[in-house]
Amino acid sequence: MEDLNFYESVYALARHIPEGRVTSYGAIARALGREGAARIVGYAMGNAGKAEPPVPAHRVLNSKGELSAKAAFGHPNLMQQLLENEGVQIKNDRVINFKSVFWDPLVEDII
Repeated sequence: MEDLNFYESVYALARHIPEGRVTSYGAIARALGREGAARIVGYAMGNAGKAEPPVPAHRVLNSKGELSAKAAFGHPNLMQQLLENEGVQIKNDRVINFKSVFWDPLVEDII
């Protein structure tokens, strides 16, 4: 049951990621006080398609800025297309300007 509540916390935080910005699984875990739980955040993102209201899971990447979960979007190019539609530049399944578009929930004002 704890993980389900954690998933809801992950989704609530992910809904604050601004359009055109990205964050990482680890950054979300740290912001929620669960250092080292990046994998659980990844599992949550893998189930985000069922969440209501919708979760912008395409904005959550691995710590290198790679689109490591693109298979979860059903079409191999959908995650990249969603990000590019928001102005995020991708090359070889990696965000080109990762540091400049990175959104850190511990630093940004989310409320």
